[in-house]
Amino acid sequence: MGQHLGQGKTQTVTHTPIGRNGADSTGRVFMGGYEKALELWRRKNITTDAGLAEALNAYSVAFAYHSGKIENDNVTYNDTREIFEHDGVTAYTGDLRTLFEIRNAKEAYELFLCAFRDRRSLDEAFIKALQFCLTKNTYDTRRWQLGERPGEYKCHDYVTGREEVEAAPEDVADEMRELLEELRDVTSENVLKAAAYLHAKFENIHPFADGNGRVGRLAMNYLLVLHGHPPIIIHEEDRKEYYAALEAWDTRQELVPLREFLIRQTQKTWEKQIARVEGLKG
Repeated sequence: MGQHLGQGKTQTVTHTPIGRNGADSTGRVFMGGYEKALELWRRKNITTDAGLAEALNAYSVAFAYHSGKIENDNVTYNDTREIFEHDGVTAYTGDLRTLFEIRNAKEAYELFLCAFRDRRSLDEAFIKALQFCLTKNTYDTRRWQLGERPGEYKCHDYVTGREEVEAAPEDVADEMRELLEELRDVTSENVLKAAAYLHAKFENIHPFADGNGRVGRLAMNYLLVLHGHPPIIIHEEDRKEYYAALEAWDTRQELVPLREFLIRQTQKTWEKQIARVEGLKG
């Protein structure tokens, strides 16, 4: 998977006792809760889309809510839950774009399940399909007039954040092909590192006119579950730390902060289910 995944700075994970947030006083990562999450997930022995849907039954709404909320503060948990559970909302007072974004998240989740059923590879066509699902009916007039379309790479630059790091439109296709080629040899042993690299590099390329964060998080989780790793909710209340981890890659090519952040978010995602299982054992 190239030098980004196999070389560079040593990525050390310590086993120092910690508090609730997954890190000790020095900020180093504690693996106990993370290893329990891996064990919990692998015991489910998920091989079908129905098995994956069952495993994610209590989490699909939370995944969609947090991913949407990171970029759109108008997304609410109750609206997300109603759309996922009833395919509609009652007494909705929000804006139409937000409503479409939540409905799109449900459709993208269904595509995610179908792709897992078929063991679809993480290729350009699939990533474009995810982006189309997540952004259809949400492009504003300006983007549409500029020739942008859901499911297609961007035609223009849309720099966001403090660093102008995204790929030029004419370079996006080549950079995406190079990125996905680097991920061909992912295994269950290195999938977390690969997922961190995928997400960091994808956001760095910023291949679409909109929806890059949501697409990147969903693509990352697809790579994870495809290789036997539990999916990860990136919690919206942790977005500041999340953005800092992505910026570490943009500015210094450092993957360690994002990888360690994902370890903590894995632990946070599954800690309640782990506690229930351990309570039953006790």
